Amino acid sequence: MTGRLQGKIAFVTGGASGLGAACAARFLAEGAKVTVADLSIERDATEGPLRRRRFDVTDEATWQSALAETVQAFGRLDVLVNAAGISLDGDDLERCTPETWRKTLAVNLDGVFLGCKHGVALMKSTGGGSIINFASILAKVGDGGSIAYTASKGGVRLLTRSTAAYCNRNRLPIRCNAVCPGYFETPMLTRYFAAEPPATKQKLIAAQPSGRLGQAEELTGLLVYLASDESRSCTGADFVIDGGFTAA
Repeated sequence: MTGRLQGKIAFVTGGASGLGAACAARFLAEGAKVTVADLSIERDATEGPLRRRRFDVTDEATWQSALAETVQAFGRLDVLVNAAGISLDGDDLERCTPETWRKTLAVNLDGVFLGCKHGVALMKSTGGGSIINFASILAKVGDGGSIAYTASKGGVRLLTRSTAAYCNRNRLPIRCNAVCPGYFETPMLTRYFAAEPPATKQKLIAAQPSGRLGQAEELTGLLVYLASDESRSCTGADFVIDGGFTAA
């Protein structure tokens, strides 16, 4: 590793598994100090440059206290990654219940809104920084089997652009970008395959121009770029990384 994030202070939601965990591990390897925030963490802990905190992205008071604790522990906040997200069963148009809809949007969209709101408020007082939001390729193409999930990720795309526009308008040294991953081998995708017919996985792989599912390390390089000073001129953009799925 080249230490491209040496000295950076990062906060990663959904950092206990999947792409969030891969992001946190890569940031640490690149020299950053990282707070991993996730609802699945049973107890808070600090191990050198890594802090682990039990965290509910839908609770505003928790956002305020967790970010304040990060600044208290590490001195400031340079990078916020909103990677927490859920995808629930029964999310097609006719089966999606109001409860499924509200829970999905609460985590996937409300949580990102709260992160952007309080991340900007904190970063503008500590020298600026970079916010990276996880959207999805389904924010671009739609999916009849994932109504709430798709709507939430579409919202993340425009929330990202609006946050960037707000920071630009107010001359704040904060950039905000979104990543739109395709189908990566993660616990979330594994759970999806387990609930679907056995042939679903092979059909999805066959639909990938690359002929395979993405691997987490193929995304983390982009995240390092967006977190680093190399991306100083990049804000309000969304980056598709999907093995060519949406280009086919």
